Amino acid sequence: MEMRTERHGGALLVHVADARIDAAVAIRFKDAMRDVIMEPSDRVILDLSQVAFLDSSGLGAVVAVMKMLPPDRPLELAGLTPTVEKVFRLTRMDRVFTIHPEAPVATDPGRLHAL
Repeated sequence: MEMRTERHGGALLVHVADARIDAAVAIRFKDAMRDVIMEPSDRVILDLSQVAFLDSSGLGAVVAVMKMLPPDRPLELAGLTPTVEKVFRLTRMDRVFTIHPEAPVATDPGRLHAL
């Protein structure tokens, strides 16, 4: 699971570089995100623009990450591909998450996390 994190104002921007979040990688995704969200920020924005496929295990992993965060530190989603957006819409999770059409452009250089 490869991720890159950047700062954007008070937000921690997490770019997922893998094409799939499915049963095969869901646990690694959660573990990687657990480490990433230890970095303090007001909110976390998960950029899924490189993710072409997300199954129910992947969706469960994203929800688990949301639950790891305190209520005053939201998990937001950005850059959903049409297939991934459809999963969130069909499961009505688009009502749970704030979804941005695209990820904001970060102001600070990011660092790469290969997990």
